[in-house]
Amino acid sequence: MWKNILHKNISVFEYNDAVKEVLATFKFRGDAALVNVFQNDFLGVYKNQISSQNIDYAIPIPLSKERLYERGFNQAKLLADFLPIPQLDVLQRTHHEKQSKKSRLERLTASNVFSVTESSKIDNRSFLLIDDIYTTGSTLRHAAKLLIQHGATSVSSLTLIRS
Repeated sequence: MWKNILHKNISVFEYNDAVKEVLATFKFRGDAALVNVFQNDFLGVYKNQISSQNIDYAIPIPLSKERLYERGFNQAKLLADFLPIPQLDVLQRTHHEKQSKKSRLERLTASNVFSVTESSKIDNRSFLLIDDIYTTGSTLRHAAKLLIQHGATSVSSLTLIRS
């Protein structure tokens, strides 16, 4: 089902209690400025492990309209803003149920929560998906699957944390 969908994922940090606390403050308590704590490490991993891959565009994993309104910012977009590559906004989240409320099995078997907004911008291009946390990988694989189905040549991902 997921073979040849996501080329690879690289995460900057492993999940631990310290990272968990910083992420909770950043993401769930609305402290968007805290993203700057991650800038050097996030950009460093990009430069050392991804920049040579000829990526055309970064795509921050989108939030639903409801979640964006509730939070006031997209944490993936703030992370993507650190990278020296253009961003493309061709995905939208069509499902707004919180991933953090689902079990591992529910996440792995969920239907695709994304749709493509502009398929003409995807064909023959390579993409780097950006997200804050890689848990089961299902969110990133769903996004990557749509991009591949619409002609992307490759899709990799860079996440801040891997749990």
